[in-house]
Amino acid sequence: MPLFAILTLFPEALEPYTRSSILGLAQEKGLARILLVDFRDFTRDRHRTVDDRPFGGGPGMVLKPEPVVECVEWLERRHGPFRKLVMCPTGAPFRQATAQALASEERILLLAGRYEGFDARIRAHLALEEVSLGDFVLSGGELAALAVVEAAVRLLPGVLGDERSAVEDSFQGERGLDHPHFTRPRVYRGDAVPDVLLSGDHAAIRRWREQESAQLTRARRPDLVRGEPSGAGEGARPHASRERAGEDRP
Repeated sequence: MPLFAILTLFPEALEPYTRSSILGLAQEKGLARILLVDFRDFTRDRHRTVDDRPFGGGPGMVLKPEPVVECVEWLERRHGPFRKLVMCPTGAPFRQATAQALASEERILLLAGRYEGFDARIRAHLALEEVSLGDFVLSGGELAALAVVEAAVRLLPGVLGDERSAVEDSFQGERGLDHPHFTRPRVYRGDAVPDVLLSGDHAAIRRWREQESAQLTRARRPDLVRGEPSGAGEGARPHASRERAGEDRP
């Protein structure tokens, strides 16, 4: 059962989501464990200070190295080595291939920051992999960390009700974008479900879905058609926006 530890200053904000839907079901089934760890608990002063002004001047505050590094060291003494990721805009793009790699790990740690960023020595001392969800900036890394965890957890055997759901996802393996989906009613405001999906001809349905998938991928994501790298592999390291995480207490 893989263990995901999210280091954050706001565990109470993440807790409801980790107990709901796919993440909640995975934990109830004993298929994954998620810890929310507040690294403010590893401060040493009475004000529980986690940040300070940047050397050299500039706006914002920078996260101090001591509470973060000591929190990670405490976790690894207690649970063993983690694959350690930090959510950051300067990181490698997070892709489905990275989610697949994380799903095979035993312990994954995700650091979600806040404020202006991290003291650079945190990355150096902890050998963090940097991962980004895209070319935008969030106020913290919590949302990015949740996205990474869910992308990996839903790939674990037994988590989804139908194992084909994960296999047939967009970006899975050599797949491009997924094909359109339809359900009841057959006609909605004059817009009917394609006849082929009602035909019972499974070969024809498969061909239609492949054609629709290829057409949508060419139109929306031509980079995938041209064979450009679709994601980081096992060696890729996640990063996220200015972030942090937490649940277990020292």
